[in-house]
Amino acid sequence: MGSEMFQVPEDSEHSEHSEHPENSMGRHHLGRRRPYVMAASLLLSAGLLTFGLVQIGHGIAAKGADTITVTGSARVSVSADNAVWLLSIQESGNSAATAIAKAESGVKSITDYFTKQGIPASAIEIGGIYTSQMLEYFNGNPTGKVASYQASRDVTLRYSDVVKVALLSQGIGEVLQSGVNSVSSGPAYYVSNLSILRPKLLADAMKDARIRAGAITEGSGTTVGSVKSVRSGPFQVTAADSVDATDGGTYDTRTIKKSVTATITADFIVK
Repeated sequence: MGSEMFQVPEDSEHSEHSEHPENSMGRHHLGRRRPYVMAASLLLSAGLLTFGLVQIGHGIAAKGADTITVTGSARVSVSADNAVWLLSIQESGNSAATAIAKAESGVKSITDYFTKQGIPASAIEIGGIYTSQMLEYFNGNPTGKVASYQASRDVTLRYSDVVKVALLSQGIGEVLQSGVNSVSSGPAYYVSNLSILRPKLLADAMKDARIRAGAITEGSGTTVGSVKSVRSGPFQVTAADSVDATDGGTYDTRTIKKSVTATITADFIVK
């Protein structure tokens, strides 16, 4: 027994402090993950910061892009300088020849009336003659016979003296009472220089829109800036002092004294 010796394993000290291989690999992997985790955190922070700056930028842009929409208008009083008067002479007879002769007589009566009042022949236009048949009906059924013949012819007066034309239309009753059958809605009065009026009216309407925009923003701490967009509305040619208006525009031809109105809709940037 005295000769027996206990041998201490050579790696007993090493085994006391050594780690299991799996634990060693786990720590090694954890050490390698830490830089990736930190990098991801930095990227996330940077993304949030960028998002915040973008949102702030959007807010500033939205504030700078605020607009106000205003409608401006301008009106001018004008007088018609051209008159067009269409009269349709319509007659009937037992034959086409009789109807045509009566229509021709009516045309002569109308043209004589004009020329005697000082209207030059060059201002009078006589159209072609048209004929038609009126069929005979019995108990609602056609008999195949012609009941009468119709003939019509137009006389058109185009004249720049609108006052004279207005007076002629008031006296035409004397001619009609003589037996002339004429269909007419009266003279139509036009303004020939609308193309000249339009640019000035649009400019005045734009000025009016800016004045209105300034009045609206006054006291709100904002000012009216440049024009972002502008749209022109239809022109309204109405009787003097009329407020009639339509979406597609209107043109009154019944009166000599008229009002021409232009409208625009403008978007102004508010600063």
